[in-house]
Amino acid sequence: MGGAVSAGEDNDELIDNLKEAQYIRTELVEQAFRAVDRADYYLEEFRENAYKDLAWKHGNIHLSAPCIYSEVMEALELQPGLSFLNLGSGTGYLSSMVGLILGPFGVNHGVELHSDVIEYAKQKLDFFIRTSSSFDKFDFCEPSFVPGNCLELSPGCSQYDRVYCGAGVQKQHEDYMKSLLKVGGILVMPLEEKPCHSESGKSRLVQLPPPAVRSLQDLARLAIRRAIKRALQQEVVGARGAPRSSPRARRRPRRRRMETAVFLDKEVFASRVSGPAGDSSCEDAAEERPEPPANALREKVLRLPLPAALKGYVLYYREG
Repeated sequence: MGGAVSAGEDNDELIDNLKEAQYIRTELVEQAFRAVDRADYYLEEFRENAYKDLAWKHGNIHLSAPCIYSEVMEALELQPGLSFLNLGSGTGYLSSMVGLILGPFGVNHGVELHSDVIEYAKQKLDFFIRTSSSFDKFDFCEPSFVPGNCLELSPGCSQYDRVYCGAGVQKQHEDYMKSLLKVGGILVMPLEEKPCHSESGKSRLVQLPPPAVRSLQDLARLAIRRAIKRALQQEVVGARGAPRSSPRARRRPRRRRMETAVFLDKEVFASRVSGPAGDSSCEDAAEERPEPPANALREKVLRLPLPAALKGYVLYYREG
């Protein structure tokens, strides 16, 4: 599945192609795709295929085609602070992109059938947090992954604002999937296909993580990072001079939302109720703000008169 757009030489060129083909249509989705390099979720020997619009599978490890993930991200209509459940979370690639949009006060849970894939996803998540040059540009909602069958969730589990199931779901399980949603939530899934099965064949209820309450220490780290980012932004704007005043932008019409979005199959997506043409284009975004250098936050923190251990905590112990 895939092949809808041309291959790219790197992650940015792949995203350019997805935008040109209108698979990526909103600024938030574009930023998330550019921040997470798809190649980092491939095994080293297969990285040369990472920027092709093709699905990839090796053993239990699977990545859908970029055009599919683009449609999923757009259909979910993600916003900061929402709760998200990824059924069949796989490598964690999609969950990491979602986490960049949800921000620090969202909920980001994944359920994966295969324990070896969960370990793979945790390794990739750790690599992203430690090494990605884009990490410091966002307030991240770190995903949590639990093992189990997506059809065997505990009856007492919380409901979510957004739910995505990448595995095929038979028609008789549609109501079960909808029961995982909060009122007004959005569900995206392939329907009327072969469902996932438990490896052991035995029923074992999956316990999802409880909603996490951030510690005062974590909130302090978040506040420090945000304050430094604001200061860096002001320094950049001041160095380049105040931007020229521009005419008041026209208010863009809001799009009417579907309460539930369902993929009818892996190729045909649910139609969406849209406003006037062009109201969802990435190109309608406000004037671009100048960005500080990639490592500016790190360099600022390292210059603060703080103990080394505290500097490491503020920086999430990231590598330089």
